[in-house]
Amino acid sequence: MKITFHNQTESDITKVKTLIRKIFKSIENEKNMQIIIVDNEGIREINHTYRNLDKPTDVISFPNDDPLDDSIGDIFISLEQAKIQSLEYGHSFEREVGFLAVHGYLHLLGFDHHTPEDEKEMFEKQEEILKSANLKRE
Repeated sequence: MKITFHNQTESDITKVKTLIRKIFKSIENEKNMQIIIVDNEGIREINHTYRNLDKPTDVISFPNDDPLDDSIGDIFISLEQAKIQSLEYGHSFEREVGFLAVHGYLHLLGFDHHTPEDEKEMFEKQEEILKSANLKRE
């Protein structure tokens, strides 16, 4: 899988790109995806425009519904929110960014967490991927 990164912040995302590529290295998917790194204001605008929620969030995914395109979609991740949440949850920033990238990826594949059963399935898959990348919960 090829991952294309777009940085819409002033932050250096070199380490983030390396981390995310490491996580997805073992995942076989012929399709590509884009990861767009934003700040809280950027993701707030997206959240407001597409979900009618006027507040920042951590990750938003947009699946690609064009069967002729080789992309599964786009994932927007707020690094600012990831930093806040890593402190709140008491784990590393890397674990949080990894979690958000995998969470967004699974949404692109059609997973969701609207029911307890769906949530259990999605979160088990997330943990399996993160564990294989050595990003276990601390």
